[in-house]
Amino acid sequence: MREIDVTELQAFVAAERAAGRTPLLLDVREPWEVALGRIELAGAQSQAWPMHTLPARQGELDPAQPVVCICHHGQRSAQVVAFLSHHGHPAAYNLAGGTDAWSREVDPALPRY
Repeated sequence: MREIDVTELQAFVAAERAAGRTPLLLDVREPWEVALGRIELAGAQSQAWPMHTLPARQGELDPAQPVVCICHHGQRSAQVVAFLSHHGHPAAYNLAGGTDAWSREVDPALPRY
């Protein structure tokens, strides 16, 4: 499984933009978690789909678009990456450590819970 370290996410987005691609930051946490705060970066699209909605919504994703899956600690998003990869989405990445690692290592303004 492809993973991106939280300290490398901004550089990943910049590299994808330079290559003419707009990555999608796909937050798979529950709505109450997303309401606490989410990762949004210039140059990337950002959407929130609870994990349980993915089987019904996977057809909305462009297989050519890089997708970085995000959750609280990186466990649920890892499952989503495995699901997407199995269903023909080769450009799916897991954000290692999730929003918790982002808050600790990149942006302490994002609340920890």
